[in-house]
Amino acid sequence: MSEDGDQDDLITEEMLWDRIPEVEGAERASTYYELSARIYARGQYDEALALAETACDIYSGLGASAPSEGLAQAYSAIGYNLNQLKRMDEAATAMSKAVEILRQNKSPIALELACTLGEWWYSSKSYEKVIETMEECAQEHLVDGNEIGAANDLHLIGCAYRDLKKYEEAVASFQEARGLYKKNKEVIHVARCDQKIASCLVELDRGEEALTAARKALDVFETAHDHLRETFALFEYGKAQILLGKLEEGLDSLDQVLQIATDEDPKDFEFIVDIEGRMSVVMRRLGRIDEANEVDRRLLSVREAMSESSSSEEERA
Repeated sequence: MSEDGDQDDLITEEMLWDRIPEVEGAERASTYYELSARIYARGQYDEALALAETACDIYSGLGASAPSEGLAQAYSAIGYNLNQLKRMDEAATAMSKAVEILRQNKSPIALELACTLGEWWYSSKSYEKVIETMEECAQEHLVDGNEIGAANDLHLIGCAYRDLKKYEEAVASFQEARGLYKKNKEVIHVARCDQKIASCLVELDRGEEALTAARKALDVFETAHDHLRETFALFEYGKAQILLGKLEEGLDSLDQVLQIATDEDPKDFEFIVDIEGRMSVVMRRLGRIDEANEVDRRLLSVREAMSESSSSEEERA
């Protein structure tokens, strides 16, 4: 550590507060930013956010004379605090401003923050912005020779396309990511791509291809004893079986998934309802009407309970 770093460590939070009335301009903004960073580290995100916003306001008020790196740091600090406060849209908007400034200055940390930004856009369900952000990141990673970084970017792009129900584009992104993961012997990540490719192919009514992709994913996850991912791969495998008219086999696969899902704690009721809803449809196709009716009756109660829970959460918000 440098001597300057040692000196920084000796500056207490109280000393930073005492400094504020004595300094102006960029130095004053930097002091607020440093206080924000320390309070963020303690988990006091509301207070840290207010300090970061004050730093940003001071930098912005300096106009063209403001140090761009300091302004970018302030925006990123605002973003990190908003993220911790679960205000994802605002967090992503603040981080996008930081990334824009850092890209203009060709800062080496711009790419890292842009990847974080892409994940935040995804969390806020801004899928088009995910694609726009991560496509640029993927190209930069490839130029830098970071194939794993590019594969991660392409995987997230595929997820965004899938959520937009643009399944052809999603498959293309997942396949590109898969190729890079495979080249670098990232076996689990290859299988993750296969599982998501299978889910998209099911939506595209390409049953045989979906079954093959899901089987590949299953083989890897079973071998690795990655039981959580194995469950989701088996779900896609069962869906592909049903698509191909293999109703008994598909129903058996979904039942296995259901047994695993209901053993989890806490239970993912949305997933459980999805599984049982699909099973009910298959039961009807097999002529097992009474069983299907009983499943549908139960699911109606569960959906009502889930709806009431969501309404209560909104009322408390």
